[in-house]
Amino acid sequence: MAGSGYTRPPPPPPLGEGAAPAPSAALYVANCGPAVGLTHDDIRAAFAAFGEVAGVHGADGSGVRVIVRFREPAAAEAAMSALHGRPCAGLAGRVLHIRYSVPAKPKAPVGGSLPVATSASELGVPGIYLVPDFVTAAEEQELLAAVDNRPWKSLAKRRVQHYGFEFLYEIRNVDSKQFLGELPPFVSKIIDKIMSFPGANKCTSKLVDQLTVNEYPCGVGLSPHIDTHSAFEEMIFSLSLAGPCIMEFRKYPKGSWRAPSMVSGTDKDSIEEPQCIRKAVFLPPRSMLLMSGEGRYAWHHYIPHHKIDDVGGQVIKRNTRRVSFTFRKVRMGLCDCEYGQFCDSQSNVLVYL
Repeated sequence: MAGSGYTRPPPPPPLGEGAAPAPSAALYVANCGPAVGLTHDDIRAAFAAFGEVAGVHGADGSGVRVIVRFREPAAAEAAMSALHGRPCAGLAGRVLHIRYSVPAKPKAPVGGSLPVATSASELGVPGIYLVPDFVTAAEEQELLAAVDNRPWKSLAKRRVQHYGFEFLYEIRNVDSKQFLGELPPFVSKIIDKIMSFPGANKCTSKLVDQLTVNEYPCGVGLSPHIDTHSAFEEMIFSLSLAGPCIMEFRKYPKGSWRAPSMVSGTDKDSIEEPQCIRKAVFLPPRSMLLMSGEGRYAWHHYIPHHKIDDVGGQVIKRNTRRVSFTFRKVRMGLCDCEYGQFCDSQSNVLVYL
């Protein structure tokens, strides 16, 4: 794992075949980590009984495996002998499964490291704005209760509700002739409040007339996409409720974008995509994101499929669910934006998944 210099050892060889990793100062510890309620500080304190701990790092994105690095190999050996396969009193009696870790092979950087911004100004994508605490905790609960009292439509990995107009995933667009009715009263305060966003007061007609509510279970993200230009006008507002996530923005050169490959539930391209500019921002619960201008029309947005996110070195566990309220204005004609290479009205590209 990045930061530790060590990684998961290979599976133990069959009896009499090959050799297990040589003893080292680093241990790979399973059944241990933030996802099971153990902080890195808890783990450091428990292992410090055997010698000076140089660091505790996540072994992967699961939150249930860590790398514990000691200053001296003898300390790692003592910890292995005392704790492997046995309950650890200092870690709430959890039974740990420990092997010697192995040095990680250097990897060629893909687009460099990806720091996670905590504000739109730090993110630096034109047209992207973020307002934390856009609603109060009480308002958040009222909104969640309102949608939970209404029927959900199940998709492959998430549930949705549509108001105003339904987004038709099979054609990646809306049928502007099929009006479902006015947006529900429980979002009236939200609509009034988004008029304070930059550029919103310039709108001469109704600002939004379509709402999609998405419920994402823990660990479920969203593939890279641009909301179809011909389906919606420029300003797209997304309110995050119940749980946090990281949203990544990607700017691809013309013709380089391709659909992501899914390998064991992981978006392979999120790791192996060398042909784009990548930036990421943390979306805390109750925050409102506005995508407009270049950030809406020319940058793909994407939610990684993670259960654990790393924000500035802080491990943040995603909630059991995240619910987003996405407000948009249905476009009644063709899009004539200045980003023709990403615009389905001006080319044959398909940019929404």
